[in-house]
Amino acid sequence: MTAWTWRFEKADGTEVQPAVQPEEFTTQGDAESWIGEHWKALLEGGADQVRLFEENTEIYGPMSLQAAEA
Repeated sequence: MTAWTWRFEKADGTEVQPAVQPEEFTTQGDAESWIGEHWKALLEGGADQVRLFEENTEIYGPMSLQAAEA
């Protein structure tokens, strides 16, 4: 079974521990839904950006957790 995981980083790419502990996800959609629900807590906890991995392959990132400027 494929595992989808998030890596949590500061703006400079340094890995940080997330404020909300994620699970291993079985689909990309589940992983993206989870980040959509928890991004504010992750940002408040010190993560500035995330990267999504399928097993050891980076799918995309870095993706900022900062709200878009209006």
